Amino acid sequence: MIASELPERFDVLVIGAGAAGLYAALCLSKDLQIGLVTKDTPSLSASDWAQGGIAAVMAPEDSTALHLEDTLRAGAGLCDYAPVKFLVEQASECIHSLIKMGVVFDRHNGDLALTLEAAHSRRRVLHAADTTGRAVVSTLIAQVLNRKNIQMISQALTLNLWMDAANQRCQGVCLLYHGQIRWLRAGVVILATGGGGQVFAQTTNPTLSTGDGVAIAHRAGAILRDLEFVQFHPTALTKPEAPRFLISEAVRGEGAHLVDAQGRRFAFDYHPAGELAPRDVVSRAIFSYLQKTYTDPAAAHVWLDLRPIPVETIQHRFPNIIQVCQQWGIDVFREPIPVAPAAHYWMGGIATNLFNQTSIAGLYAVGETASTGVHGANRLASNSLLECIVFGAQFAYLDVPQIRETGADDGYQQPVKETFPAAISALTLNEINTIEFLRYQLPRLVWQSAGICREGQGMEAAIAQIQQWQQEFLALPISQSLLNLQPKRPMRLDGPDTESHLRTWAETRNLLDIGYLILKSAYFRTESRGGHYRSDYPKTDSQWQVHTLVQGDRWWKAPVQEPESS
Repeated sequence: MIASELPERFDVLVIGAGAAGLYAALCLSKDLQIGLVTKDTPSLSASDWAQGGIAAVMAPEDSTALHLEDTLRAGAGLCDYAPVKFLVEQASECIHSLIKMGVVFDRHNGDLALTLEAAHSRRRVLHAADTTGRAVVSTLIAQVLNRKNIQMISQALTLNLWMDAANQRCQGVCLLYHGQIRWLRAGVVILATGGGGQVFAQTTNPTLSTGDGVAIAHRAGAILRDLEFVQFHPTALTKPEAPRFLISEAVRGEGAHLVDAQGRRFAFDYHPAGELAPRDVVSRAIFSYLQKTYTDPAAAHVWLDLRPIPVETIQHRFPNIIQVCQQWGIDVFREPIPVAPAAHYWMGGIATNLFNQTSIAGLYAVGETASTGVHGANRLASNSLLECIVFGAQFAYLDVPQIRETGADDGYQQPVKETFPAAISALTLNEINTIEFLRYQLPRLVWQSAGICREGQGMEAAIAQIQQWQQEFLALPISQSLLNLQPKRPMRLDGPDTESHLRTWAETRNLLDIGYLILKSAYFRTESRGGHYRSDYPKTDSQWQVHTLVQGDRWWKAPVQEPESS
């Protein structure tokens, strides 16, 4: 599809085509005209990279009460009871829905195969070898492509929400798409843009995970929640030149050992469950061990030894891990894998209710972009894909308002081709260099100051640095031009590289915003809990068993939702 063929209006726009966005689009009424916007191709989403699996109660020896209890325990006191109860009770029905759609999960003797992951009390994680996310996403994409009412809008980057100022309602989005900037109107906008792992120098997330949904919702005035809680996966492949490829927690569930250079299982020094302790505990155990043992802990690693697992189990369960390790010269059958922690999952996000509604009328959020209250301070393994499906299914009940007829009052004009003014047709070399400098330096600053272990003075200095960078960024001529755009006719981009430079500009803007938001939230919470650890406040404080909320420049606390008393 070329830009000129893109409709100006949809009933619903879904921004993001990972598991959450795809499933949400499929659950919407077939009577609705749906635009599914993805900044790249759907198979490049973080969902597609998910290895471990999807948690659900499927075995007779398991129960939703146990799944509920495990989730609450992992969440370190910050899970909201009602959404967790809803999640675990809807899980099995959603699994059957995926199977009916064509997702092929592994089986054992004809029954669904279930594995154990850290902090689960029962084997309840379904999987498709070690590429579960890919199995789910590829099936959902095939279903979407068969739906005539869903239009895929690929290679499109959402710059901002289009707000109706008079009613404080979201009425659409502003897109960078195929050499143009376009405004698309919609009755409902659903943000499903995933996480923001690229704000950290070490991350398992794909390059497109730049926190776009949270950043644009924040700029529009939405309430955000618990942004300080980032889960650092303990075991990412750590080898020079290699991407931080996630080595699934499932390998430890199947019996792999976390060892030091001498082959000693050091994780038991930090927790009685050793390598099967919750993710935040294992990540800090590795971090602490490296800090004590190596002069340059940032470049160091420990080892994940798969050799205690039967060879046939490794071959059946982890073919993708075998293949990727082989590409980097590691034979998992003969030697352990060098690993270290990396930013993996953002528990915080846009505050939503059980029906995915945000604080802005007409705006919804689902998946990692949202904060539903199910993950608390530390997500239980394999609850993330489950959350995408369970909460995506809620869109079957969405009531979409009639789109208001376009009027002169909102300044919108019918499409007419127009080139950019010369001032913003192409970026100068100075602008390009400044943006690339910020894109390089910001993740290193955030990793150092808001990574696995945080400390007040370091965060304070980092906040001040980001504020300075934001001022420099906003002073760029390209920023001044783009931030003053008003909804009007589509604008064409001049120059062969202008679109790629504007994509980098937009992602850098979003990363600056979420880097600032994570640091401010982490500085605000003066305790350690779950994925948030402060060396200057190392204890968990009962006074902080609350959510942190932010809207604009205001941070405040809100109580955690408890079970209703009978």
